[in-house]
Amino acid sequence: MKTSKIERTRLVPHTVDGETEMVLDTEVIEVPAPPADWDQRVRVAITIGAAVLVTASLVWTTASVGALLAMSTVAVVAYAAGVAFDASWILCMGAEWLLRYDPDRAALPRRAGHAALAVSMGAVFAHGQLSGEWVVGAVGAAVSALAKGGWMIAMRVHARPLDDRTQQWVTKRRAAVDGQLAMIPIRRELQRGQHLVDAEQRSLTGNPDHGSANPDQSGPDPQSGSANPLPTLNGPMTVKQAVVTAKDSGIHDPDAVLRYVHKVADANAKPETVARYLRGA
Repeated sequence: MKTSKIERTRLVPHTVDGETEMVLDTEVIEVPAPPADWDQRVRVAITIGAAVLVTASLVWTTASVGALLAMSTVAVVAYAAGVAFDASWILCMGAEWLLRYDPDRAALPRRAGHAALAVSMGAVFAHGQLSGEWVVGAVGAAVSALAKGGWMIAMRVHARPLDDRTQQWVTKRRAAVDGQLAMIPIRRELQRGQHLVDAEQRSLTGNPDHGSANPDQSGPDPQSGSANPLPTLNGPMTVKQAVVTAKDSGIHDPDAVLRYVHKVADANAKPETVARYLRGA
């Protein structure tokens, strides 16, 4: 029986000069080695083989289509464009892999991948036909087909099919999470829009606070000692008019009247002036 060595650590008491402390003790032990997981090894080998096929196909198609396009354009541009032919169906296979647990959404990249493969094979065959070597063109076109077939087999090896009820459960849970993720940028957009609206309203009213230009007009003065609301503004006022208006509204506290005068008439009005008008009102 095969064994493997592993290290284990444990806390053990250790005494020095009558003082005991718990310290780490390391020991090497042999345990039975697990049997070889050949399923996993074969799975990895299939994946590596599919990746090699896809790489070979990408290189061959790029060379063939690049040479075809180079007949009418600059070689650098032609070969750069040649990469797109195989890269397109490779990207579709990647999307199909990511959507493997969502069959409805995976159907579109699967169909698009087949169409892109057909275009790529046609371009490779056309290059061989124009070069007078149609056999080479046909064999070269088959390289892409073999690469895609190999990758499809690798995807089936890694696939975990779901039954109908489990698929519905996964779909509903994914929809709920996707809805929460979608609300993140939506909330940010709404917040940005609300900030713009608030800023526009403040610029139009000349008031740095949110809401109306005079938010305290209808509310009681918290320091006046009176529950009566402040009088509504009816236009520019003199200091005397503001004092009379405040007194008629039931505000008799000198400090409250002074604050009202500063607010609606003259921000620099003196307390003595307000008090004199208040006594004569």
